[in-house]
Amino acid sequence: MEKIKINSYQLFVLVVLFEMGSALLLAPGAEAKQDAWISILLGLAGGLVLFLVYYRLYKFFPNVPLTSYVQILVGKWVGRLIGFLYVMYFMYLAARILRDFGELLVTTAYTNTPMFVINSLMLLTIMYAIHKGLEVIARVSELFFIFIYLFAVTGFFVIMFTDLIHIENIKPIFEYGPWPVIKSFMRTTLYFPFGEMVAFTMLLPFLNNQKKVKLVCLGGMVLAGINIVITSIVNISVLGVDFFTRSTFPLLSTISKIHFSNFLERLDVFYILYAIISGFFKITIFFLAAVYGAADIFKVEDYRKLVFPVGVIILFGSRIIAANYSEQIHEGLKYVSFILHIPFQIIIPIALLIIAFFRFRKGDK
Repeated sequence: MEKIKINSYQLFVLVVLFEMGSALLLAPGAEAKQDAWISILLGLAGGLVLFLVYYRLYKFFPNVPLTSYVQILVGKWVGRLIGFLYVMYFMYLAARILRDFGELLVTTAYTNTPMFVINSLMLLTIMYAIHKGLEVIARVSELFFIFIYLFAVTGFFVIMFTDLIHIENIKPIFEYGPWPVIKSFMRTTLYFPFGEMVAFTMLLPFLNNQKKVKLVCLGGMVLAGINIVITSIVNISVLGVDFFTRSTFPLLSTISKIHFSNFLERLDVFYILYAIISGFFKITIFFLAAVYGAADIFKVEDYRKLVFPVGVIILFGSRIIAANYSEQIHEGLKYVSFILHIPFQIIIPIALLIIAFFRFRKGDK
């Protein structure tokens, strides 16, 4: 493991950028139609509870990542198997997100460029950053965090002044009853993006002030959740329910409608900049978690030796993960939540926490 440390603000920024990531580009909770923002709020509440589980495990083992303490709790060989499955899980999510952003860039900006080229260039940049280390990534995140918020605040006020928002589009609330909201929460918003904080179980040992982990991470999740809720409400208000649910990238559709005083338009470039920045940090966190986990399980002293092979797997995985983007979205909604997210985000961490409580109750330190 690296010997460097990151400070509380850097962790806070990483959490916010990670959580917002692809959640602002896509439409989490769209199954709930105009109540999507309520589904996101429920997902945020559930995600905060899940993080408390991860945090309590961290309190038991503050100096080692998940792949280490799982071996302590369930035994060396079973623990290594579970840790290896987590590494594969992080790599799979990195590949899915790389495919998401590749599809976005090919669809909107680089229509004549093969997606493999786009993904390769993005991944090469990420591999270089990971080779430089977490501390460098954390410092870069501080810089880009300011730019992203300037873009977001400017875009919000521009939309407000252009009279694009029609608040009646989010009414009536609970038109189809609470079940669509609950269904969307159980299928999507609990796991994406809030349950994905499980990746930070691999990074929390690097914080220089362990007492602030809980406050920093919960605060970052809440801020990101509020931003996602506001974005969802704006998208629904501008696009209408039908267009919102059918749009592949709702925020892009919203920004494309901005025309201010006959001179401020074609602001898609800011959306593309946000997509590249947020995609970089989202993929980087999962990539880091996978590399650190693999180095821990296979006892590789220098994690940098694993950056290239893990990157190659993620790159080719992003291409073979689905035949087309529609199939990827379908698989993500129908299968990934139940086959992957529930076990790795909920069942295994809760089981480990129960085992840890019993072990510590018996005085086994």
